[in-house]
Amino acid sequence: MNNKARGLALLALALTVVAAPANASAAACKDVPNKYNKPFSVCDDELFVFAANYKPFEATADDNRQASKVFDEVIGNKLRAAFPDVKIKYATWDYPVRYEDLKKAGVTPDIVIDDPRTRIDRDLEPLGWVGDLTPSLQQAGIDLSKLNKAAVELVKSRSDGGVYGVPLFIDEHVLLYNKKIFDRFRVPYPKAGQTYDEAYRLAKKLTRDDGLDHYKGYMQHPDQYLEFNQLGLYPFLPATSEEPKPEDVKVSITGAGWKQQVESLYRFLMIPRNEFTTVNDFLKGDMAKPGHLAMAVDTLSRLNMYAGRELFIEDGDEEQFKEDAKSVSIGVSTVPVLKAGSKAVYQPNSRAAFIPPAAPHKDQALRIVKWLVSEEAQTELSKQGIKAVLQTDAVVSNFGKSVPELAGLDTSAVYWGENATVQNYQNTEYWDLPLWQVFRQHVLRDGMTPEQSLTVTEQDGIPAYIKAQAAAGKDW
Repeated sequence: MNNKARGLALLALALTVVAAPANASAAACKDVPNKYNKPFSVCDDELFVFAANYKPFEATADDNRQASKVFDEVIGNKLRAAFPDVKIKYATWDYPVRYEDLKKAGVTPDIVIDDPRTRIDRDLEPLGWVGDLTPSLQQAGIDLSKLNKAAVELVKSRSDGGVYGVPLFIDEHVLLYNKKIFDRFRVPYPKAGQTYDEAYRLAKKLTRDDGLDHYKGYMQHPDQYLEFNQLGLYPFLPATSEEPKPEDVKVSITGAGWKQQVESLYRFLMIPRNEFTTVNDFLKGDMAKPGHLAMAVDTLSRLNMYAGRELFIEDGDEEQFKEDAKSVSIGVSTVPVLKAGSKAVYQPNSRAAFIPPAAPHKDQALRIVKWLVSEEAQTELSKQGIKAVLQTDAVVSNFGKSVPELAGLDTSAVYWGENATVQNYQNTEYWDLPLWQVFRQHVLRDGMTPEQSLTVTEQDGIPAYIKAQAAAGKDW
């Protein structure tokens, strides 16, 4: 090659090198448009975790409407430290994107954290984001038998014969009580394992007046009481397949167990001037004055809020919470049990991890889920005031240790007893039934008896609801 030809070749090579884009090896990213017009994108080299339906995750958002602070402080920072080789991207539903935004943009999360009780059929199945993980879990060494049995069974009950997800934690229901009211009227505090009979007697004593102050004795949300019922009752009857047609979905809520459940709560609602409003009345809620409700069944996330943990309180509400909390001295007991000696509390109000079949980083996602249910991660969740699904001595003994606001409280009731386990769910399809009609419509508005309310809901309310939802194109 002569000098002129060699010079031209070197020039061409130089131009080729210069012309190559500086970010040629950078990952491709997909923008996700959303109704808030906030910037959001997911890149190919990011493992994307998307969480929904756990309100504390929404508590703190930045100027771009991205809410990651709660997740990061609760478990995200520890997760990233455990996987320094993985670039983890986290987002909370509606901050700023939703499921439909991701679907439209062609973005599939690697891990979805959501409520298995209602959201598998309502959201995740229609999106194609669930599939049977049984072989993958076995291959990854994720042993479900070590986890909270009731939480695992709840996932299975919605998984069409397989296992769609792995439970991670439980926003457990507990009985919160205001020690100031008990002390004022010299009434003994509730004890772990007390029955509904005992709670009823306390409620009657504490629904009373003191000058211009009226105190209510007891609040328990009737919808949640039935949905998470302590007998593990499942309203559906077996059909001919795991996915029956809407017209083939049959229910039964008039048996002895359902009557026992409804009658147990009915009497609390009939205490004069203890009308049900909202369990949020424990702090203030709809009441004119804070601190005028003696007992309320609510969740652990509420306990964190009421104790004054700012991480769990919506931005801007901190001072009001502090002011209202001056009227409350928190005690924590168990949800009452149906009979003496029973250890059954509510079915688990759990959140589970789902790995979509088309997850871009499925192997890494399985590694992360395995870590999330390890003793290390579950202990960290427990330290943060969250009930874990792995309940070893280390996990249980560390509950609330990272939350100074819980330090002065006896929280032993959190892990007391056993979550009720849903039963007889084989060969059924889960529909989001309007069980709220039993109490909030037929008892509180229509004035029906427990037996009347159950019968009318079973014969009229539920069939009409399923028919209407099917006509609207819903299959859950």
